[in-house]
Amino acid sequence: MSPLRIRAIAKKEFIQVWRDPFSLLMAFFMPVMLLVIFGYAITLDVNRIRTVVYDQDQSYESRDLVSQFRDSGYFDVIAYLDDSREIDRNLDSGTASAALWIPRDFAKKLRSNRASPVQIVLDGSDSNTATIAQGYIVRITGQFNERLAGGRADPVVDTRIRVWYNPELKSRNFIVPGLIAVIMSVIAALLTSLTVAREWERGTMEQLISTPVKTPELILGKLVPYFIIGLVDTLVAIGMSVFLFDVPLRGSLTLLIALSSVFLFGALSLGILISIVTKSQVLASQVAMIGTFLPAFLLSGFMFAISNMPKPLQLVTYLVPARYFVAIVKSIFLKGSSLAAIALEGILLIVYAVAVFAVANRKLVKRID
Repeated sequence: MSPLRIRAIAKKEFIQVWRDPFSLLMAFFMPVMLLVIFGYAITLDVNRIRTVVYDQDQSYESRDLVSQFRDSGYFDVIAYLDDSREIDRNLDSGTASAALWIPRDFAKKLRSNRASPVQIVLDGSDSNTATIAQGYIVRITGQFNERLAGGRADPVVDTRIRVWYNPELKSRNFIVPGLIAVIMSVIAALLTSLTVAREWERGTMEQLISTPVKTPELILGKLVPYFIIGLVDTLVAIGMSVFLFDVPLRGSLTLLIALSSVFLFGALSLGILISIVTKSQVLASQVAMIGTFLPAFLLSGFMFAISNMPKPLQLVTYLVPARYFVAIVKSIFLKGSSLAAIALEGILLIVYAVAVFAVANRKLVKRID
C-alpha cells in the first residue's frame, strides 16, 4: 500500500466533509447533544416520591413518623388527607405514587409497647419505583423502630453493607460511561455509512475505480478523516463525563483512549461495509442506525443486565462489539482497571475491528457491474 495514495484519498475526504454542513453537524453536535440529553434524562435513581399522608392519630409520634419520611429526601409529602377515599383518588389520577396511612390509636399502642400497624400504599404501575420505594420504607421504619427502642435490643446479626466502585449508588456514574460506547458506535457507523454510497450516487466512484488506488488504500483513506473526528468526539465525551456529570475517572486515560481507538476503527469499518453493500445514502443511514443503536442500547449491558436475559439472547450479545466496549469503559472509569483486567475485551475488539475491515475490503470490488 502507498501512504501517498492513502493521504490523497484522506485529503479528498476531508475536503468533502468540510464542505458538507450536515456531516459536520452530525460529527460534532450530535454526540454532545445525545450525551447531554441521555446523561440528564436517563436515571435509575428514585427520589422525591410524591406522597400523601392520611394521619388519623394526629399525635406527636405520628407526626414524628411523617417527618422521618419527609426528611429522608426520598419522599415528598404533597398533601395531608382528611378522608381515606382520597388515597384512591390521588393514586388513580397519578397525583401521588405513595400513600402513608397512620391509624387512630398509633401513639397509644406505641406507648403501651404494642405493635401498631401502619399502612403504606404504593402505585405498582411503575414497578421500578415501587420496588425501590419498598427498600426506602424498610430503611426508614427500621430507623424509627430503633430510635423508639432506645438501643435496648441487640441485633442477632450485625449487618454492615459497603458498596464498592459507586458508594453513593448514583445511576449516572454507570449510565454516562455506557453512553459513550452507545453514542460512539452510532455516530461512527452513521458518518462512514455515507462515504462510498455518496460516491456511487454522485457518479464519482467510476473515477476512483479508474485510478491506481488499491481497495485497502481507498478504505483507509476514507477512514482517516472520520477516525480523527471520532477521536475528538471521544475526548469531548470523556471531558463532559468527568467535568459536567462528575463521573470519576479512576483508571488510565491513555488506556481508555487506546481501546476507544480500536473500537472506533471497528465501528467506522462497519459503516464503510454498510455503505459498500447498500450503495444508497438513505438506505445506508437507516441500516447503520438500526444495526448499531438498538444492539448497543439493548444488548450491550448498558441498560439491562445480560445475565437476566434469556439464554438465546445472551448468545446474541457476544456478536455486539458494544458489549465489550461498555465493559471496558465502565471498568476504567469506575474500577480503575488495568489492561490485564480487561485484556480479553480488548482482544475481542481488535478481532472484531480486523474482521470487519477485512470483509469491507473484500466487498469493495474495483469494477463497474
